[in-house]
Amino acid sequence: MKGIFFDLGGTLFSYSNIGQGAAPLLVEATRRLGLDLALEDMGAAYWQANREISVIYAQKDYYLHAHMFRDTFRRFVQLLEAEFKEDIYDWYRAEQHRVVVETLELKHDCIETLEQLKDRELYLSIVSNIDEDTLQPLVEREGLHRYFEHWTSSEAARSCKPHSRFFEVSLDKAGLEAEEVLFVGDSPEHDVGGASAVGMRTVLIVQEGVTPPMQSGKPTPEPDHEITHLAELPDLVPG
Repeated sequence: MKGIFFDLGGTLFSYSNIGQGAAPLLVEATRRLGLDLALEDMGAAYWQANREISVIYAQKDYYLHAHMFRDTFRRFVQLLEAEFKEDIYDWYRAEQHRVVVETLELKHDCIETLEQLKDRELYLSIVSNIDEDTLQPLVEREGLHRYFEHWTSSEAARSCKPHSRFFEVSLDKAGLEAEEVLFVGDSPEHDVGGASAVGMRTVLIVQEGVTPPMQSGKPTPEPDHEITHLAELPDLVPG
């Protein structure tokens, strides 16, 4: 074992607070669309739109999340039988991006775990299905450059997990072979399925009550290990 590659959202960072920040944006967006709806109704429409668009994008080898978010909002507006307006979407997208960056929080045991792994001289990397304008601010805000040799977005790799190119790009950056790497992520399909397919060993991190985004439900290989906290990770790696 020479390296550990990490997913970002749901793995190093928790999704727990995103919903609280997103709800007021939907309320304001529908108000700007000239609609007066209960939060429950607009929430149901948004999650339906999210599910429909996620199924479409999950089939793509590469996409920008900015495009997926735009298509989701457009479908949301259609479900509300309203008119899509560029200026409203521009406002919504800017606010949505701000909320995501501000509300994603490092898991409480993240830094201590990274310090332990770094002390063992392991090559640490982030491999995230995310656009550059989200990944870079999060790395900078939390000072993650102190622990990671490199961090790669799907935008930079021009490939999205679970497709093999993203993993191959990250291995090339690290100068490692797949069998020398442990991949840690929260998505059975993107992380466990994709990493296993190129020959990496895998760890699935599970948070009770949280479902990773863009899961189609298709069969995936069993992870080599399953954990609920990052602090369990050092015990899985030879000292």
